[in-house]
Amino acid sequence: MALTDTTIRQKARPQAKAFKLADGGGLFLYVTPVGSRLWRWKYRHGGKERLMSFGGYPDVSLAQARELHRRGRELLATGVDPMADRKAGKQAEGATFRVVAEKWHRHWKTDKTDKHARDVWRRLDVDVLPKIGGIPVDSLTAAQVRDCVKAIEKRGALDIAKRQLQKCSQIMRWAVANDLATRNPVADIQPSDILPSRKKRNYVRLDAKDLPQLLHDMDAYTGGEHTRLALQLMALTFVRTSELIGAQWNELDMDGARWNIPAARMKMRTPHIVPLSNQALAVLQKLQEVRFGRSFVFPADTGKPTHMSNNTILYALYRMGYRGRMTGHGFRGVASTVLHEQGWPHAHIELQLAHQERDEVSSAYNHALYLEPRVKMMQAWADYLDAIRVGNVVALRRA
Repeated sequence: MALTDTTIRQKARPQAKAFKLADGGGLFLYVTPVGSRLWRWKYRHGGKERLMSFGGYPDVSLAQARELHRRGRELLATGVDPMADRKAGKQAEGATFRVVAEKWHRHWKTDKTDKHARDVWRRLDVDVLPKIGGIPVDSLTAAQVRDCVKAIEKRGALDIAKRQLQKCSQIMRWAVANDLATRNPVADIQPSDILPSRKKRNYVRLDAKDLPQLLHDMDAYTGGEHTRLALQLMALTFVRTSELIGAQWNELDMDGARWNIPAARMKMRTPHIVPLSNQALAVLQKLQEVRFGRSFVFPADTGKPTHMSNNTILYALYRMGYRGRMTGHGFRGVASTVLHEQGWPHAHIELQLAHQERDEVSSAYNHALYLEPRVKMMQAWADYLDAIRVGNVVALRRA
């Protein structure tokens, strides 16, 4: 029986031993004990059995694998060995690291935002390709990649160095899966082998007892209407700064009192629902009054068709005297602490913070878990902020 995506999701789970799921005509999905799902085609040419790779699922979809299989069978029918033909094509075009990186990037970027795809390529073009871009992938050594990454780290860009090491490994792994290289030399390198570790950054934040004064200072902020309202909405929703400043009006369901953040804008790459309290809706209504037809809720003050800067909220906190004491991210920590102290379920808080990892099966609906109690929790949080503003703190513990 031919495969379907549903069958693959249900049956292509790792087991103690590797196994195959056949699609027909010699095409099958090879599932390894570590969870890799690799497309393979077994055929005969010149009296010998051959095994051709088409890459891994889901990077190579079922439909794409079948198309590659169809092309291969057409070549085979004319007497041409498909693997020899692919190898000849690779040699003809020159499989340098740059050539392979370009192919990988075209394949990789299909489900990424345009900005993210541009940023990833720009960093490769600046940091990696000038050093190793001209080296044939089958000649690339672990030492050459190491020296490239160490040069990035020496200029003080440790995080970029780690990311470029990961990208080099991704590119070479893709090259091996697509018969553009025989092995991945970067697989021999772990970041900890060549790069120093860095202590996990703890975002500074106020104690809950200092929150009333901060709320008063935010209400009195005179640096700009959009910035003041952004601070207020961040306190009410405790989303990440990037999620807040990138908000667009088409994500907001004012009648349904919910903010639907698409997967492309979320750190976990899955959709996220933010229930909107009465107070959050009131802030958004004020923002609608100064919208002037723009698509972003918090537009840039430069007049460009984009959103406000990543540092706008941080610098506003600086101007209010909270440098070294509070950041935009700090609102998340304060909310988590207070809500836990008030007895709200940990799972509800973590889901609202969008901390939970989603697996492939649950990613389509997991963001809507506990939505009704989360609506109540977010309204209770907004009521709590109102109460401490006027010094009338009431017990909001969950029954």
